[in-house]
Amino acid sequence: MSSPTGPAGLPVRMPRPRQTGRHRRPEPAVAPEGAPALVLAVPGVPSPAARSLAEETLSIARSELPGLDALIGYVDGDDAEGSEYPTLSAVLSAVAAARAARIEFARAAGQETAAAEGPAAVVVPLLAGPDSAQLRLIRQALMDSPAPVELADVLGPHPLLAEALHVRLSEAGLARADRARLFTVATAADGIILGTVGGAEAVQAAGITGMLLAARLAVPVIAAALDQEGSVAAVAEQLRGSGSLQLALAPYVIGPEAAEGLLETACKEADCASAEPLGAYPALGKLAVAQYAAALGIPQPATR
Repeated sequence: MSSPTGPAGLPVRMPRPRQTGRHRRPEPAVAPEGAPALVLAVPGVPSPAARSLAEETLSIARSELPGLDALIGYVDGDDAEGSEYPTLSAVLSAVAAARAARIEFARAAGQETAAAEGPAAVVVPLLAGPDSAQLRLIRQALMDSPAPVELADVLGPHPLLAEALHVRLSEAGLARADRARLFTVATAADGIILGTVGGAEAVQAAGITGMLLAARLAVPVIAAALDQEGSVAAVAEQLRGSGSLQLALAPYVIGPEAAEGLLETACKEADCASAEPLGAYPALGKLAVAQYAAALGIPQPATR
């Protein structure tokens, strides 16, 4: 049987037939027409690194939910017009103005629009856990919004974040990439300090992801507050007291929310090496869409 050919007799790549049966990949959901914007609330001091991280996260989010209107608002941004780091409040005001214009245009044409009933935007905090200080600032921006806005949950705890922590530890040579493979890592840690920010509530929430990480690594994992004096040192002492000899710090932070120098100080307190923050791990974009969809009641395939 001959196959189609192109110029110079080269074979032509034909479209792959759609897979059928129970192993068929689910078709990706599409953002409903007129759906609210997803506004990613980026905490911390704005910087090119924070912007790059947020843009990469939203790129993944748009691929997960085609047609999604996704924007970035900085919690500590700049109110100046045309700023490259617009505040969350400024972005929500712009979204509200665009929504009002669409509603007015539709009504002038004798049409009704669903946008008049729902929120103008859903704000998704770029936070792994419930950082009370940052969430307070985000809620204030929502209260100042000229149009109704929904606040989605933070991204964690979630098994995908435990996976991301495992990957970051393995990249730093502090954990084996795969327990099933018969090889060892000489510098693999036998006790993990899971460092988070945001106070007691954040530490408690991080403990859930910590249990998932402990199951992956088969070593003890205990959460500590990076922004609370003595917390990391106390956890390090607890781990060493229970028999762990080689500790590692796994930053349970995405990056922008952690003050400069916080991780270096924690490593000195615990006298241990550290993995990198979660950063632009692909799962963050998936989780952002999942939280956006949950806030709006849009059915989504299970995030895994």
